[in-house]
Amino acid sequence: MKDPSLPACVINAAAYATDGTRRDITLDAISDVLAVDDGSFVWVGLYEPHEAILDKLQEEFGLHDLAVEDAHNAHQRPKLETYGNSLFIAVHTAQSVDNHIRFGETHLFVGPRYLVTVRHGASTSYAPARARLEREPDDMPHGPGAALYVVMDLIVDNFTPIVDEFSQELNELEHDIFAVDFRKGTVQKLYDLKRELTRLRMAVAPLQDILGQLARTRGGLIDEESQLYFRDVHDHAVRINETTDTLREMLTAAMSVNLSLVTIRQGEVVKRLAGWAGLLAAPTLIASWYGMNFTHMPELHGRYSYYILIGITAVVCVALFRMLRRAKWL
Repeated sequence: MKDPSLPACVINAAAYATDGTRRDITLDAISDVLAVDDGSFVWVGLYEPHEAILDKLQEEFGLHDLAVEDAHNAHQRPKLETYGNSLFIAVHTAQSVDNHIRFGETHLFVGPRYLVTVRHGASTSYAPARARLEREPDDMPHGPGAALYVVMDLIVDNFTPIVDEFSQELNELEHDIFAVDFRKGTVQKLYDLKRELTRLRMAVAPLQDILGQLARTRGGLIDEESQLYFRDVHDHAVRINETTDTLREMLTAAMSVNLSLVTIRQGEVVKRLAGWAGLLAAPTLIASWYGMNFTHMPELHGRYSYYILIGITAVVCVALFRMLRRAKWL
């Protein structure tokens, strides 16, 4: 439970002992906890904190000025920065809201005995990650590296249902792609899907580099046993990124197929119109020819000239009709 004395932007502030015991603390007590070298570490979770809170945490943890400055700005590119014996990590997060993806950011400060998570924008709560860590007290001796692992694992796992949702929506759109009639909404949906998938890829792809660095980092913040778990999270991120790329290629192909089918159908319509126009051109030519007011024209004064002309026109029209029908223009 959250301490009611904490500011609204502070979701949780707790100290974890090596035996898994959790103790909620105030922000003022952080320096006192860190002063006692008993192997414990502090995890503070924030959501869109104001500057005063970050300044307070900078004072308590000794955070680097550049890292705090980046945390103030919620529009950072995904990255991992090293400041002495601490790390600053910025990653993008995603959340499906009303069939649309909402993107956010998470900034993480990792030190020898602390982890600070700062969430901005659309992001699920990290309460499940905290609960998972508390259910596995054997991981507590790994310190903040274990807490960082469960957070990063949750961030990556949250992309999986979004990718699955995209895949299902693309399968449903396949029926509209091959529909007989042209639907402008289908092209619009395909474009929107590709746009959101591109943004999703921009969020997932940098995670591979960040997780790869965490799996290879040296300096004591993340021990070798924890690095094995980061490699597993890295594999999940690679798989999600590959699935995203596959879906983007399928969407590109779907858009091309849809536009090609529309072009083919339009060509069929134009071809049929041209066929009927050619069929009507023959009687129009004959009628206009014999409609000219000349005195000396063939068959003009014959008794059966009118009927002969009708017959010739009918024969020409039938011949043209059969020829165009055989050519599939009608």
